[in-house]
Amino acid sequence: MKAIRGATTVEQDTPQEIRSAVGELLTQICRQNRLSEEEILCILFSNTADIRSLYPAKAAREAGFTHPALYSSAEPDIEGALPHCLRVLIFAETQEPVRHVYLRGAANLRKDLKKYSVALDGPAGSGKSTVAKLLAAAHNILYLDTGAMYRACALKAMKERVSKIEEKTVLPLMQSLDLRIEYRDGKQHTILDGEDVSETIRRPEVSMAASEISALKCVREKMVEMQRRIASEQSCVLDGRDIGSFVLPQAEFKFYITARSDVRARRRYDELKAKGFDVDLAQLQREIEQRDENDSKRTFAPLRRAEDAVLVDTSEMTIDEVLSYIEKKIQEKV
Repeated sequence: MKAIRGATTVEQDTPQEIRSAVGELLTQICRQNRLSEEEILCILFSNTADIRSLYPAKAAREAGFTHPALYSSAEPDIEGALPHCLRVLIFAETQEPVRHVYLRGAANLRKDLKKYSVALDGPAGSGKSTVAKLLAAAHNILYLDTGAMYRACALKAMKERVSKIEEKTVLPLMQSLDLRIEYRDGKQHTILDGEDVSETIRRPEVSMAASEISALKCVREKMVEMQRRIASEQSCVLDGRDIGSFVLPQAEFKFYITARSDVRARRRYDELKAKGFDVDLAQLQREIEQRDENDSKRTFAPLRRAEDAVLVDTSEMTIDEVLSYIEKKIQEKV
């Protein structure tokens, strides 16, 4: 007999979320340990005190685990504990090596388990940043907005009134660059020269300049060094143009997110209008197509789909559909 541990989290204390999380956790434990339900002797659940709407054992029954004995218990309310957490201990008759399974926010409970990275590449406006943020939140891991880092470099060049974007003019800026990425209240803040420029770098003119400056080797080497260091320290989701092909070629999960240029232009148009910018839809589409060409043709680390990246065309998909598809692909590979 062997003991297999696992844990997961839910966003909210609702029966629907608990059923989904418990079913997902037990299914993954069985899959990764090659267990049949008949091999499971009993399942012991415990949950944090903030989960009250449904017993995990009842959720397991509803998920189809009717053969083993099931037990549930509530943990005491402990200050600083991971919220909305469900833990499980399974006793099973198996000869397979044990693989413990920690999903969603519970993944950080096991520092001894391997860190992992998710690389999302694709052209501007494809939806990869939105998906990356949601994916990171669902797994309770870091989201690193690499595009913001390049935008900050572009803003630096604009502030310094660099006459021409080229290696010899930008290299001195990179050597003295004061750029920090901070995480407060669950959001990434881009700090340039001591100033929070998180909103300023989203202006259309900065976006265009970012495409130009990111083609420079000195800029990409500086940013890639920072990105690799951050990714080596913890599990994370990164989105950009060349994450899977260049920045993190060994990333466990790779996706190439794309969409038609007219769809991407409309998304960016709606986003900028909501922020109060006066923009022209046709001009935005032209700029996006020009940026695609610039990013794809640059000689150093161009935009391209890594050979082992899963292609996801979001033109006719909602964000929820994209997220569900990527989650499914990740679970298939786990």
